[in-house]
Amino acid sequence: MDQDSFAGELQQGSPLAVADVRVKYDKTADAAYVYLTEPQARVKSARMYPCDPVDADAMINLDFDEQGRLIGIEVLAASSKLPEYLLQSAERLDTEGS
Repeated sequence: MDQDSFAGELQQGSPLAVADVRVKYDKTADAAYVYLTEPQARVKSARMYPCDPVDADAMINLDFDEQGRLIGIEVLAASSKLPEYLLQSAERLDTEGS
């Protein structure tokens, strides 16, 4: 499904469930981590796949568990790659957000 089709379904009111996503952000390092696991889960990364920084125009790393499921996304230069609302609502790791 492409992004336009997905957006069209959202506008038509299709029954989609949206999960809460846990995000940690360090403004000093401009780095964010998006967790795709249950909040209480303690899943360890078994394999990291770095996305091509030229194609992505940033450093983005995908973390996978032992079963090959995507468990998290690390984004460097996060302020230019992630929506501002997501960073504003993230758990802050730098002292400015404390």
